[in-house]
Amino acid sequence: AMEKGYVSMFLLLIVISCALAKDAGKKDSKDTTVKPKLPQTLSRGWGDQLIWTQTYEEALFRAKHSQKPLMIIHHLEDCPHSQALKKVFAEHKDIQKLAEKFILLNLVYETTDKNLAPDGQYVPRVLFIDPSLTVRADITGRYSNRLYAYEPSDISLLYSNMQKALKLLKTEL
Repeated sequence: AMEKGYVSMFLLLIVISCALAKDAGKKDSKDTTVKPKLPQTLSRGWGDQLIWTQTYEEALFRAKHSQKPLMIIHHLEDCPHSQALKKVFAEHKDIQKLAEKFILLNLVYETTDKNLAPDGQYVPRVLFIDPSLTVRADITGRYSNRLYAYEPSDISLLYSNMQKALKLLKTEL
């Protein structure tokens, strides 16, 4: 009976050391078989260190109850414009830092809420919603035909729009 205890203990140690080795090697290797932790799957590459909500409903609930503004990014995995914006967004240190003050949601599909497509269902588009659950039609990009579109070259405008969304919140509450 004694040996059986040793065997299971030994197996447990092997499992633990494998798990640790996997974590240690994860940093440098681009091993796609390692399953990312939950927030990373939800981030879809827009900021793996950030906390992303899973659904539009959850995002609205959190915005309302936390009194934080909500930032929604509509994008598509096979859209080169979405990919380009995602890259600069994820690599922009100030944006990533500021994003912690928002409830975050990125969507690769359209919601049924028409308020999220005030001027069409194009991607990428970024909308800000305040805790009263109002879409901020006053926070837009620089294209008159696609008000909520941003190109990689507009990243500093997106950053200042994020600051604006937070500032408006303070003056209105």
